[in-house]
Amino acid sequence: MNLELTDEQVALRDTVRRFLGEKAPISEHVRGLLDDPTGRTDVVWRGLSDLGATGLLVPQEFGGAGMTMVEAGIVAEELGAALHPGPWLSSAVAATRALIRVGGEAAAEILTGIADGTTTATVCPLDAAMPAVQRDGMLRGELADVPDAAAADVLLVLTENGGGTELFAVNATSPGLSLTPEHGIDQTRKQFRINLDNVTAHRLGTLSPDDIAAVVDDVLIAMAADALGAARAVMDMAVGYAKVRKQFGQVIGSFQAIQHLCVDMYETVELARSGVIHALWAADHADPDERHLSAARAKAFAGRLATVGDTAIQVFGGIGYTWEHDAHLYLKRLLSWSAFLGGPDRYLTELGARLAKRSLP
Repeated sequence: MNLELTDEQVALRDTVRRFLGEKAPISEHVRGLLDDPTGRTDVVWRGLSDLGATGLLVPQEFGGAGMTMVEAGIVAEELGAALHPGPWLSSAVAATRALIRVGGEAAAEILTGIADGTTTATVCPLDAAMPAVQRDGMLRGELADVPDAAAADVLLVLTENGGGTELFAVNATSPGLSLTPEHGIDQTRKQFRINLDNVTAHRLGTLSPDDIAAVVDDVLIAMAADALGAARAVMDMAVGYAKVRKQFGQVIGSFQAIQHLCVDMYETVELARSGVIHALWAADHADPDERHLSAARAKAFAGRLATVGDTAIQVFGGIGYTWEHDAHLYLKRLLSWSAFLGGPDRYLTELGARLAKRSLP
């Protein structure tokens, strides 16, 4: 496992960072989409597609870049740092990884659309009850906490049907499908409740429990990289503020209390970085058990990573609590990561149980 970025990976990071800074700044793009259910504009989404970001994980035979989760993590970290609200994680990571695992001609067609930016997809559910499947191929049921459904052209629905779990593709404009926004603390994350009332669906194939677990792990790992970017960005903002803000005739960064807060943030971010780097590598190269453990570790650390946003607001003082300042947006992004697919306690319990089992004779 290489902990240093290659020249090509550094170029990818810098290109995405520059694009987001120029075309999707927080002050204009992100804040302008806080109440938009899709969380995206055609111009910015097309720009990400032209950079190859939407098809980063799509195999080359389907028009994608055929890169690894390490490159996806680099992009995810920059999107998190920019508080990007679009459906990139849902489409470029979750949907892509699920479609690759299910295979088939229909999946290949969707992958081609994801790669060229003409198709956006989301997977549902990742951690919820699955709707029933009728014999005539129609779907019925209700799904909660579905990310980016309003921005998706295709919904990839996991269903239990007899002996296994099947993946169906549903056109987002199909009759009988309705969306209800679910408002959470983080306005940059768009979630919905979906009602399926005899909706026509196309069966893509069957996914094994290991396939589904791998997709969930990949999503957790990519989300961890996104959160790492958000934590890094708000930490840098707070440290920069501490260098110029004056109280009692001195910059506040000269006060030991502020220095301790900044060191705490830095330590937390760098500890998270090591876990994310290992998890990104494990997603493509490790065995399923190590991959899952690396994803669980990253998620178990989510609660501590969320404290970076809280600590940064302490450094900013009163201005950090205002709507006009971006610090609260970063804190909300980190809190949404902490709550995603269950709180950290669930994953800490799992890790503790595994460690206890290993220590037994």
